[in-house]
Amino acid sequence: MQMAELQVKEGTVEINEDGFLVDPEKWSRDVAEAIARENKVEMSDRHWVVIDYMRKDYQESGKSPTVRRITKNSGVDTKELYKLFPVRPGGTAARIAGVPKPEGCV
Repeated sequence: MQMAELQVKEGTVEINEDGFLVDPEKWSRDVAEAIARENKVEMSDRHWVVIDYMRKDYQESGKSPTVRRITKNSGVDTKELYKLFPVRPGGTAARIAGVPKPEGCV
């Protein structure tokens, strides 16, 4: 598996070939902003609602939330989620949130 390094204020973090953090413990808001830039996502307060929900849900369940769970529980509906993260919303949001690739995500 190919690894890459991403420059952040704290130094560098490793990401895998799919763009997910190798070590989720290295996540910070600064890391999230850097990953968002790599994914051409300009973060807004609504983006952070999704990211904060995903991190909380992952910490509680040990699994990355699916798009369905995000839209059902975060206060961001499907239409808005796709507007915030137009390309593969579940995977892109998971990358930025520093959580593993959601099950069923291509």
